[in-house]
Amino acid sequence: MTDIRYWLWLQQCLGEGVQFKHILEDFGSVEELYHSNIMQWRMSPALTPKQLDRLAKYSLEDTKKTVAVCQQNGWQLIGFDDARYPEKLRQIVNPPAVLYCEGRLIDFDATAVIAIVGTRKASPYAVKVAQLMAKGVSLCGAAVVSGGALGVDAAAHRGAMAAGAKTYAVLGCGLGTDYLRANLELRESIVKNGGALITEYPPYTQATRNTFPLRNRLISALSDGVLVVEAGVKSGSTITAQHALEQGKDVFAVPASLLDYNFYGTNKLIDDGATVATSPLVLVERYAAQYATLDLSKAKTLRELAETPDSANAEKKEQLTFDEVPKERKQRLINEEKAMALTGDEKSVYQALTAELCGIEEIIQKCGLPAHKAAAALTLLELKGLCESASGKRYKAK
Repeated sequence: MTDIRYWLWLQQCLGEGVQFKHILEDFGSVEELYHSNIMQWRMSPALTPKQLDRLAKYSLEDTKKTVAVCQQNGWQLIGFDDARYPEKLRQIVNPPAVLYCEGRLIDFDATAVIAIVGTRKASPYAVKVAQLMAKGVSLCGAAVVSGGALGVDAAAHRGAMAAGAKTYAVLGCGLGTDYLRANLELRESIVKNGGALITEYPPYTQATRNTFPLRNRLISALSDGVLVVEAGVKSGSTITAQHALEQGKDVFAVPASLLDYNFYGTNKLIDDGATVATSPLVLVERYAAQYATLDLSKAKTLRELAETPDSANAEKKEQLTFDEVPKERKQRLINEEKAMALTGDEKSVYQALTAELCGIEEIIQKCGLPAHKAAAALTLLELKGLCESASGKRYKAK
């Protein structure tokens, strides 16, 4: 196995998502590439002028900080030729030179893996379906991979953990970033429950509009099949599905309401040949002969999964149907307009709220207001329908 510093150097020189296999084939190995001189680099047809400049700019010394940060935080560094590096990922045209991991990886090559993705602005219907599908495939012995975002991603991760299984989030940013604080508790739960956070971005790399589309190829690459639950025609989830097709993976889709044009992406995937997913069994049965870890006798229908103790109460409270999806989405858009119009103390308190219940002391600390002003603002936010309260003076954004 090559010293990880060489792979870090290569990643630093070339960046994420760049094809480097042909470069290594030309030089023999990443070590030989590093120790070649500038004339040898220039003679190679595999290197561009820009890449030549960057190869000369960096050295192994420049990787020390990254190695130290990962060691201090207990984050794993996994180079391209490391035995822990998934072969599924190694086979794509532009695999990462390095993976950064918080938590524990499974053997992705010996496990059936289902990716479950969809919109962040998910309807209650999509959230429930994603959660139950993830729970169902996990009970059968498959691993669930998603992107760790709000909406469908979060529901998929929680569904897997509800089955007592490990789940894996592939991030579009570096470990240690403050992106999506609303899902911080979820990411911590993923690691605590034996799963892992995985990324190709160096520690503290901030998320941008470009990091997520690039990340999506890794979600599909690690998986045997990709399930799209709810998505627009042009969305990150459909990009993931496209990557899956290019990588020879299976694509599944949950049918959406024919009247909801904002999220017609899943229906278009079905029109284009994606398999209609009506149960967890549909997602895993074709992999039974390939993976000994799958047990199809444990497969349950969505109704059976919904009636289990951990989800029965939620199901009784709210019957999630197609008819309710447009209504709920309309209300959400109204709430978003109200939120944009907030000013002063109400705006400060609203920005401190998350999708999960948190105590008033934490909210006060986040918004920096005196207790009486924060309490008054919370009351006004409740009256406007932008906040929900629970026992123990806990609040969350609505």
